[in-house]
Amino acid sequence: MHGLDSLDALVGRYQVANIKLDKTGGLTEALAMKAACEAAGLKVMVGCMVATSLSMAPAHLLAQGATFVDLDGPLLLARDRSPRITYQGITANPPPSALWG
Repeated sequence: MHGLDSLDALVGRYQVANIKLDKTGGLTEALAMKAACEAAGLKVMVGCMVATSLSMAPAHLLAQGATFVDLDGPLLLARDRSPRITYQGITANPPPSALWG
């Protein structure tokens, strides 16, 4: 989903909406989209683009309660920023407080 205006086209055609912070414009809009999707009966997937841990940090907030989460963007980079989110198997650990600044 790119924005709330695309929600009506999804209802009845799909079971899951994939919300990516980079495509929604930020956390505030993404949280509104998540709430609207859930109210419309859609499950939520939180996805990402290839990006650093700093981009994944707010996505962790959005991912709470989501049915599916795919926040592996930093793993696809040759080099992530420091500090960074660490991963254990398929689990992304919470962002370290130093990442937020």
